[in-house]
Amino acid sequence: MSYTIRTQVDGEFDDIVEKTIDALEDEEFGVLCDIDVRETLKKKLDEDFRQYRILGACNPQLAHQGLEHDLELGTLLPCNVVVYDDDDGVVVSAVDPQRLIGVADDDELDPIGDDAYERFERVLESL
Repeated sequence: MSYTIRTQVDGEFDDIVEKTIDALEDEEFGVLCDIDVRETLKKKLDEDFRQYRILGACNPQLAHQGLEHDLELGTLLPCNVVVYDDDDGVVVSAVDPQRLIGVADDDELDPIGDDAYERFERVLESL
């Protein structure tokens, strides 16, 4: 069972990262952090790695709704979206928010996960 939703696109890596950030913003997600894994592994371990970025995305309205209901939900935030080079193009993959929020085992949070999932689907489709 998958814990992500993903798409594969053709294009230049940096362009796809920017398009992903723009698409997230269109769905009212802010990117709270942007981790360049390739750069970090080179700097910390002197290891070469493919181009790989982790974007920590958060929709303030959805986050607020979830935190109002369960303060511990913050441990699941932000939702990560990764962009990485693959042999056949660039992959953009987002955590499945329905599965992520499902660990809270609280049916009242399901609508938040559903909403976030639909937004991530639109982000991926727009790429």
